[in-house]
Amino acid sequence: MKFSNSINLEKLPSRNDFLATARAYKVVAVGLVLQMRIRKGVYSLSRVGYTASCKVGNAVKRNRSRRRLRAIVNDVLVRRAQPGCDYVLIARAATAKRTYSNLLNDLASALDRMEKIVMKSKNDNIA
Repeated sequence: MKFSNSINLEKLPSRNDFLATARAYKVVAVGLVLQMRIRKGVYSLSRVGYTASCKVGNAVKRNRSRRRLRAIVNDVLVRRAQPGCDYVLIARAATAKRTYSNLLNDLASALDRMEKIVMKSKNDNIA
């Protein structure tokens, strides 16, 4: 799985897309949970969605967590997203409390681990 230099990200449009992504690959980091699905067919754009449950806190904390996730996606995922993939970032209770640089590192390490998981899965399917 080779990542491109820069890619346009669209918003995940429907609940079904979120559910399909939840059934695919998942990596847990301290500040977030990253889910990824490789869509079948040829797609040039990646899509991204954000979610924060009531476990994160009240509406103010959930909205702040989602805003922070959007910001780190604009810094990291735009450069590292694979075309034709759906990504869902799930806020955790620590998302609102972690420093911005720690969140950037969380997403970067989650993407690194995701790449290894996907490559291992593809190799297992070939064998």
